[in-house]
Amino acid sequence: MTFNARVKRIYEPADASDGARVLVDRLWPRGVAKEAAQLTLWMKEVAPSPELREWFGHRVDRFAEFQVRYREELAAPSIQPHLERLRRWAAAEGLTLLYAAKDERHNHAAVLKRHLEQE
Repeated sequence: MTFNARVKRIYEPADASDGARVLVDRLWPRGVAKEAAQLTLWMKEVAPSPELREWFGHRVDRFAEFQVRYREELAAPSIQPHLERLRRWAAAEGLTLLYAAKDERHNHAAVLKRHLEQE
């Protein structure tokens, strides 16, 4: 089975190769009109908990521990149907996980993509 998933900042324009465009942030990104986002779905359920997001605070020195804690959250039974939906999109039409963070390497969408690929 082919797995075609990528991460992209929501501020970048939509592209025909994006496949399913899923916003994986719990909060709506500043300055983005809902129509301009061209979302397939806004999946808040797979975003880090507010407590984890606040603890991390986009501090690179906490990223390793953030990954561990976030993957623990992703292991929750209530999250599994959402992850399976993302995997199906990645296998069928391609998937773009959209996020708003400024750091393109140290963000939850990158962790989520790796988690989806490894499961």
